[in-house]
Amino acid sequence: MTHRTRQLLQRLGENNISAFYADTGREAFAMVMAMIPERSVVGFGDSLTLRQIGVVEALEDGDYTFLNPWRPGTSVDENVRLKKRALTADVFVTGTNALTLDGKIVNVDGHGNRVAAMLFGPGKVIIVAGVNKIVENVDAALRRIREKTAPLNVRRHPDLDPAPPCGETGVCSDCSSPWRICNKTVIIEREYSNSKYKPIITVIVVGEELGL
Repeated sequence: MTHRTRQLLQRLGENNISAFYADTGREAFAMVMAMIPERSVVGFGDSLTLRQIGVVEALEDGDYTFLNPWRPGTSVDENVRLKKRALTADVFVTGTNALTLDGKIVNVDGHGNRVAAMLFGPGKVIIVAGVNKIVENVDAALRRIREKTAPLNVRRHPDLDPAPPCGETGVCSDCSSPWRICNKTVIIEREYSNSKYKPIITVIVVGEELGL
């Protein structure tokens, strides 16, 4: 584990956000699955990271009610219904756009279902991120999202028509595209530390580059 990663884990802990480290995606997969009881209702914030380490496939095949709005053939109405149901799931699994060295979780969404579920509703939220998501501060996080993550995400979704221009140019133009994927920005700074409300977020940092 690098000094940078150790600093991040410490600061997340100080912000009352449970944080763990896995050397590899295989280790992270085992950690995630151990946190999800069988027969749970599990919501999903579309995440390339979770697909890469095998969590999505395991949830599809296992004894879970897996709410995956991105299954091939899912209608728009069903997509929205599953996203809404995920807000009260037993467990919500997702990735993140960036983690700052002072322990903040930074995300930008198009529809907002992913960030909404991170904030409130599910019994537990599990966030998995590769070390490539670690940045210095919020400004660096937003710059990373605009200059790298968003353009690559647009290219990952060829069904967006018309596609936001960043998919073509690789540069954010603060567009007004009907399929703009940067509509809602959320910065999670801390979880409650009082005895009345139990923190719901767990972050697993993986010592590999994962996701976008």
